[in-house]
Amino acid sequence: MKDISLYFQSIPLNETYAEEMLGNSILINTEGHFPTIDKKGTAIIYVPEYRNHSEKINVDFKNNFRSQLYKLFNGVHWTHTIYDLGTIVPGKELKDTAYAIQTVCQELIKKDIIPIIIGGTQDITNAIYSAYEQLEQMVNLTSIDNKLDLGDIEKEVTHDGWLSHVLLHKPCFLFNFTNIGAQNHYISNKTLDLFNELYFDVCRLGEINQSIQLAEPYMRNTDILSFDLSSIRASDLQNNNYSAPNGLFANESCQLTRYAGISDKLSSFGIFNYYSNDHKVTDELVAQLIWYFNEGYAHRKGDFPIGSKKSYTKFRVFLEELNEEIVFYKSNKSGRWWIEVPYPGSKKSKFMRHQMIPCSYDTYQESMKGEVPDLWWKTYQKLV
Repeated sequence: MKDISLYFQSIPLNETYAEEMLGNSILINTEGHFPTIDKKGTAIIYVPEYRNHSEKINVDFKNNFRSQLYKLFNGVHWTHTIYDLGTIVPGKELKDTAYAIQTVCQELIKKDIIPIIIGGTQDITNAIYSAYEQLEQMVNLTSIDNKLDLGDIEKEVTHDGWLSHVLLHKPCFLFNFTNIGAQNHYISNKTLDLFNELYFDVCRLGEINQSIQLAEPYMRNTDILSFDLSSIRASDLQNNNYSAPNGLFANESCQLTRYAGISDKLSSFGIFNYYSNDHKVTDELVAQLIWYFNEGYAHRKGDFPIGSKKSYTKFRVFLEELNEEIVFYKSNKSGRWWIEVPYPGSKKSKFMRHQMIPCSYDTYQESMKGEVPDLWWKTYQKLV
C-alpha cells in the first residue's frame, strides 16, 4: 500500500471520552502518529474544498462533526475497525485536491476499507469516481439529492452541476446512476427525458416519504454513495446555510445511510455540502449519519449472490410479454431478494457484477401478475 499519510493533516484532541465512546475506539491520526492501516473497516476523511461552489461563500467552516461523533457510543455488534485519517487540506489548485482524494480512495478500497468523505461541495464525487478507473471496475453511483446535478459539460464543474462530467468521462466505467430524493420542481423535463433515455433510476422524495424501504434495493446495488446535505429539510438542520423547505427528515437520512452501510457492494461514501460554523444540530446529524452507516456495515450479511447459489431459494416466473422466464433469488440468510438479468451477447466478464439486481418481494409479486419489472428492463437495455 502506498504511503497516504502525506496527504493528511492530523487531528488535535482536547477532550477525554468515556470507555465505550467512539473517541476511545476510533484509530485517529494525531500529531506524530498516523494509524497503521491493516484491518478492513471504514475510514473518515474531511475535505474542506469549496472552490467549486457557484457562489462566493464563507469557506472558513469548522469540522465539529468530529467532536459530536467521538461522544457517541459504539454499536452493540461492532467488530470492524474505524479510522479517522484526518483532513485533506485543499491543494494549490483544484486538481491537486482531486488527485489526493483519488489516490487515497484507491488505496483504501484496495485494502477493503470504505472511505467516508465528509466534504465541501458535492463535485468531490467526481474525484471519488475517478478512483475506480485504476481499479478497472464498472460501478453504480447513487446520489441522495433534491436535484439532478447534471450541469453543462461545456462549463466548469460546480457544486450543483457535476454529473455531466462523470457521464462523459473517458473511459466510461459508469454502469448505472440512481437519484434518491429528487423533487420535480427542481428538475427540467429535458433532464428527466435524458435520464429516461439512459435508463437511469429516479426515486422521488414523495416515494421515499411514503415508504423508506423503497430505497433499500437501490442502496444494495450501488458502489458509490454521494449524499448532499441540502436534500434534508432546512428545519431539520437548523442552519442558515440551508434553505430547502421540503426534503428528507433527519431520521429518514439516518435510515438511508444504514441501508448504505449494510450493502455488501458499496465501497465508498461521501457526505457533501457540509456548511457549519457552530451549528450543533447540523454537526450532530452528520455524526449520526456516520454512526448509522457504521451500524449498517457492522450488520453486513455477505450474501451478494455471486458464484454458488446453494444458499438461495430460486423462483422462476414466465412472462408472456417477454416470452421467457425471469429468475429471482431469495437469500436464506437475510431474506433479501435479487432478480437475474441474462447477458445478451459476450459481455459477461465485464458486466458480471451487474447481472444480479437487488429487488424487493414486491417486485416478485408484480412479476407474478405478468408485469415486466422495471429494474429488469432497464438493466437489460443497458446490457444490450
